Amino acid sequence: MTTLVVDPESRTPTRARPALLTFLGGVGTVTGSKFLVESDHARVLIDCGLFQGLAELRRRNWRGLPCDPADIETVVVTHAHLDHCGYLPRLVRHGFRGRIVTTEFTARLMEIVLRDSAKLQTEAAQHANEHGWSKHRPAQPLYDDADVDRTMKLLAPVPACTSTDIAVGTRLTLHPAGHILGSSWARLTLEDGRTLAVSGDLGRPGHPLLRPPEPFSGADVLLMESTYGNRRHEEEAGRAHFADVLVRTLVRGGTVVIPAFALDRTEVVLHELAQLRGAGRLPAHVPVYVDSPMALAALDVYRDAVRSGAAELLPEVALAGTAALSPEPFRPVRSIQQSVELSRAGGPAVIVSASGMATGGRVLHHLRRLLPDARNSVVVVGFAAQGTRARDLVDGAKVLKMFGEYVPVRAEVADVPHFSAHADAGQIIQWLRGAPAPHATYLVHGEPDAAEALRDRIDRTLGWTAVVPRSGERVLVR
Repeated sequence: MTTLVVDPESRTPTRARPALLTFLGGVGTVTGSKFLVESDHARVLIDCGLFQGLAELRRRNWRGLPCDPADIETVVVTHAHLDHCGYLPRLVRHGFRGRIVTTEFTARLMEIVLRDSAKLQTEAAQHANEHGWSKHRPAQPLYDDADVDRTMKLLAPVPACTSTDIAVGTRLTLHPAGHILGSSWARLTLEDGRTLAVSGDLGRPGHPLLRPPEPFSGADVLLMESTYGNRRHEEEAGRAHFADVLVRTLVRGGTVVIPAFALDRTEVVLHELAQLRGAGRLPAHVPVYVDSPMALAALDVYRDAVRSGAAELLPEVALAGTAALSPEPFRPVRSIQQSVELSRAGGPAVIVSASGMATGGRVLHHLRRLLPDARNSVVVVGFAAQGTRARDLVDGAKVLKMFGEYVPVRAEVADVPHFSAHADAGQIIQWLRGAPAPHATYLVHGEPDAAEALRDRIDRTLGWTAVVPRSGERVLVR
């Protein structure tokens, strides 16, 4: 399809050229998602995530983009996880002054995430300068709270399932993705009439709180996440494994520490603990602590969604009210002093703390204390990227480096990926099935093995042209 547009200088109709798509992140890795779309009169960035995990990936956060941030008209954010929005304050620091378009709940959660990220980076830089463990002199944060302030002023929330003009000749519709509260998959209509869909992170059917993703309705080009492109979630087996680890740890007087993403994963874990509490498998006298200010703030947003009857919540969750999120009595740990006191406490107990991949946050202090004791357990609930401490634990590490020292791993380590809010390979295929075939499907936001496995499965099952792109690669949207 070719569309005639009016050249702003000559005032004469011209044929709109195909848009150019550049893969700036989220390729060969599950972090740093950034996809730049450039048409004749618009430059739009879809997601603006932070790289995490391997040192080489983290170093990419310090490199500039191949274009001037001031020339980007709009950033579309699919959801509030750090690997999809965490680079925004850096973009603003470097001159971006356009609109940040997303849903209302994503906007609320994103402020929580970005302020926590700025705080952790500032504290890490200060700690490194005081104790001399950084290679940089002096160590600097990637961005600070003032950058977050400027970022928040650019937010422009839009309603889901409503077409919105976001740039010259470019319209956007955000569809519920069922991944976390406010998450969306995006569909852009470009100047030449072509359409580009971006899955963001696709939720899975069976999420205990959210409705399933709205079905894919087709596009000329699709960017499809592939985090679990080579896996299948074993729901019942996973829940049983989680309960068994919990019970045997508590019986031996140990503490269960659960590194959990502050957004959605904490809510899902609390929901599961509430079920176990109700079934008598988590005794009433065993305390459950949530030691993450960001998770507690996000929990308040989820409670607001429940109270307001948000359309993306399951009807039974809205009916149950906020009790669906609380394994009472669960104990919020808000201050640093409370967290320090908790780190001195013994078991049996359950501690849910961020970050989910153990890359930072208060969970590191609990891991440093609990890992050397065989009575304790660490339960990794969801995907752990390469180069993260959570991945090292899942892969059988005998020691873990934290705060410049090595800590022995004697605690039991359990990998329970069924808590993941990502669709698995089969669920992705079901989401795609029934839609007309895109001209091209690009597998992003996945490690190489997972992306390649999903590519082969899409080709074999649907007969679609699927490609695993390279970092920095540019393609036309046709």
